[in-house]
Amino acid sequence: QVQLVESGGGLVQPGGSLRLACAASGFSRDYYAIGWFRQAPGKEREGVSCISSREGKTRYAYSVKGRFTIARDSAKKTVYLQMTSLKPEDTAVYYCAADPDTDYSCSLSSVRPYDFWGQGTQVTVSS
Repeated sequence: QVQLVESGGGLVQPGGSLRLACAASGFSRDYYAIGWFRQAPGKEREGVSCISSREGKTRYAYSVKGRFTIARDSAKKTVYLQMTSLKPEDTAVYYCAADPDTDYSCSLSSVRPYDFWGQGTQVTVSS
């Protein structure tokens, strides 16, 4: 049974940092792309960052480039999203998702490749 579990969300002041974690289990193969998406109230879900299953290629949304960093710990089967210089507009529920079929790239523009999703973790940036 495939499972993705996010953790690390919380309340942080503007300019602060958080590290989200996405722990994966139950996959039949060792390689899968992971994407981080977020959804704020009243807004559509948007891609934030992703990392490919092979070669570790990364992509970032323009709004977070230079502030967020995605990284994979294969031994722990966990993907991290380090978020720094957080802004109130980063407030959202953050979801990780897995694409088990794409090896050398990952998608931010579409959720269709992602077959598995976590339950989400709330990030609130407020003073």
